Amino acid sequence: MSRVKRGFKARRRRNRFLKQAKGFFGSRSRLFKVAHVAVMHAWADAYKGRRLRKRDMRRLWITRIGAAARQQGTSYSRMMGGLRKAGVELDRKVLADIAVSDPAAFATVAEVAAQQK
Repeated sequence: MSRVKRGFKARRRRNRFLKQAKGFFGSRSRLFKVAHVAVMHAWADAYKGRRLRKRDMRRLWITRIGAAARQQGTSYSRMMGGLRKAGVELDRKVLADIAVSDPAAFATVAEVAAQQK
C-alpha cells in the first residue's frame, strides 16, 4: 500500500477553524490549538445564547404588557386570565408590540379582558 500524506486535509481543517476564530484576540485567532478551544467555547456559548434569547424576550414582553396593564388599572395576571376567558388568542409578543406602538388599541384589548370576570 502506498503512503498517504495528509497535509492538505489537515491544513484545510485547521484553516476552517482559524477562519471561525477571525476577530478573536491575540493567539486565539492565530494559533490552531488555542483557536480551536476558543471556537468550541464560542459555539457552546452561542448555543446557550440562542435559548436564553427566547427566555429574555419573553421576560421583556411580560414586563411591557404588565406596565401597560397597570396603566389601564389592572394587573398582568388578571389581564391575561381575562383574555384567555374571552378567547382572545394574541400572544405576548403581539400584545407587547401593541402596548408600545398603539396604546389606544391596547386599552381596547384591556377592556375586553376586564369584562371577563
